[in-house]
Amino acid sequence: MIPVRMGSKRVKNKNIRLLGEKPLVRHIIDAAKNSKYLTEIYLNSESVDFETIAIDAGINFYKRPLKFASDDATNDEFAEDFIKNNPCDILIQLLATSPFVTSDDIDGFISKMLNEKLDTLISVSSIQIEALYDNKPINFEQNKPTPPSQNLIPIKAYACSLMGWNTKTFLNNLSKYGAAYHGGDGSKGFYELSGYSTIDIDHEEDFQLSEVVYESLNSAPKKPRYFSHKENKIADADRERILNEDGVTRNILNSFNKEIVHVGEIIQTHGRDSSWSYTLVNSPSTCSTLIAQMPGEGNRMHYHPDWDEWWFIIEGEWEWMIEGQPKRVKQGDLVFIERNRKHKITAVGSQIAIRMAVSRADVDHIYDSKDY
Repeated sequence: MIPVRMGSKRVKNKNIRLLGEKPLVRHIIDAAKNSKYLTEIYLNSESVDFETIAIDAGINFYKRPLKFASDDATNDEFAEDFIKNNPCDILIQLLATSPFVTSDDIDGFISKMLNEKLDTLISVSSIQIEALYDNKPINFEQNKPTPPSQNLIPIKAYACSLMGWNTKTFLNNLSKYGAAYHGGDGSKGFYELSGYSTIDIDHEEDFQLSEVVYESLNSAPKKPRYFSHKENKIADADRERILNEDGVTRNILNSFNKEIVHVGEIIQTHGRDSSWSYTLVNSPSTCSTLIAQMPGEGNRMHYHPDWDEWWFIIEGEWEWMIEGQPKRVKQGDLVFIERNRKHKITAVGSQIAIRMAVSRADVDHIYDSKDY
């Protein structure tokens, strides 16, 4: 059961706000649909607007009474209402505000609940840092040296995105204590989530963070960069990032290694009005990329410590600054630069300049920090 409502105040209409190309609630729905344990999935809301989302997703919709969608309604109340109107042995509650919970997270959670015969299972995240409650230390002593953080006893905080209840025990606890969310009587357990699965969207900043995480997870992995204090230099081997930071934002990086391509057709397709790149070859030994830039555009001063590279000029004119010496090259010229030679390339003239760069995809570009 996925409880959602339309009246969220801290982040307006967050459950239907797009994260990537689909509403926030669809992320947890899709994870639930790929679970190997869940037999029925319900979207539980007071708003029939969510019924359309449920139908499109191929899951059930339960329209709960409006009183269970108010700011004052408790999880106990709308869970009780759902159980009484949708009888089941075990209820697994998933939150739409945790878009990075995966099918594996859900299945691991349910497996623990079944295998350990738990009446209540609560998802938690581990925080291994000094923690306070009511201004008093929990996992450290204020008058003793603090140990390394890896030696501190972790604090478990509710993640809330996954909750599980034996419904008979839940209803008994609710009748006996007026509360059942935390377990009451019966066997209780905790399931630890980690990484992006612990992200919960409560505030606008959380949604903005989720957008950044989503974009990162759905783009090509970026290689790490490092700063050397000794040499005051930065090494970067991520081609897409390098091209973007050199001002080439339209990059076709995943259409390489075709048996035959016609360079003229590629240029005709991508035009001569703005910068672009197109990777022709990307193999373990060689990477060849067409790079088109407008006059005044180019790259930053850099060198390669362990690889030679060369370029063939397809169109236009370029100025190569090689170890402080300018060299003008034009269509038909071939440029070869040995490793460790500093160079900078700038398109000149009155029209777009196009070069074919030949190197290898994982070669480090070394920049002085002032040039980066």
